[in-house]
Amino acid sequence: MKIGLEIHQQINTKNKLFCNCNTDLKEDYKYRIERKLRATLSETGKKDIAAEYETIKDKKYIYEYDKDYACLVELDEEPPKYINLDALKFGILISTYFNMYIPRVLQIMRKIVVDGSNTSGFQRTLLLSLDGKLNYKNIGIGTLCIEEDAARKIEEKDDYIIYRLDRLGIPLIEISTDPDIKDPKEAKEVAEYIGLILRLSGKVKRGLGTIRQDLNVSIEGGNKVEIKGVQNLKIIDKIVDLEAKRQEKILELINIAKERGIEGYVLEE
Repeated sequence: MKIGLEIHQQINTKNKLFCNCNTDLKEDYKYRIERKLRATLSETGKKDIAAEYETIKDKKYIYEYDKDYACLVELDEEPPKYINLDALKFGILISTYFNMYIPRVLQIMRKIVVDGSNTSGFQRTLLLSLDGKLNYKNIGIGTLCIEEDAARKIEEKDDYIIYRLDRLGIPLIEISTDPDIKDPKEAKEVAEYIGLILRLSGKVKRGLGTIRQDLNVSIEGGNKVEIKGVQNLKIIDKIVDLEAKRQEKILELINIAKERGIEGYVLEE
């Protein structure tokens, strides 16, 4: 079994990552705007499959906001400001703790996202450091990124989704391990350890929704499966165990089908 973790934690800064709006979540709003997003060509000249899928849904996106927590940057009506230096310094601090390599030149990237959670249709991400190690286990830390959080989903129907822009742009630290974790118990231990380091820094937000884990799980003969948005550390081992058992059962069914002479077919585009 191979397991990798992606831990996303909100950084406790006064301002958002690319503007001066505050980072408090609010239940009130004064304004609404409506948008539709569509997939565009990437730098490779191709469209992202996931983005095309979201475009086909043809949903309307409704954004609620107030000037207290959203400005023209969140509305994608003006360019971003300089990156939040407090968030950047925190990323450098954690990178140093994990003995990671920080390149001399850093470039902010755009990840295409057209599910409505970003008004711009992309997420701004800074790959800050690479190739680190956990201090107490031989687990590699592949990358550490600083990125902006997505808008907060309020309501979803068949033809529209309502988002609030208070969360959009809050600085996130993303720590991705290498697939060096060998069992569910170790996955939970590693997640708890990284979470503890972040909390001890005193620089991260606390509470429901401020931390999320993505789990990448694969077994011998199976495919890597990503489980997104796990918020409860206590159930990580159970989730990994259930996913491994699910993959084992699929492999058993494949072997039974082969023994019975049943062949599968791949449909070409």
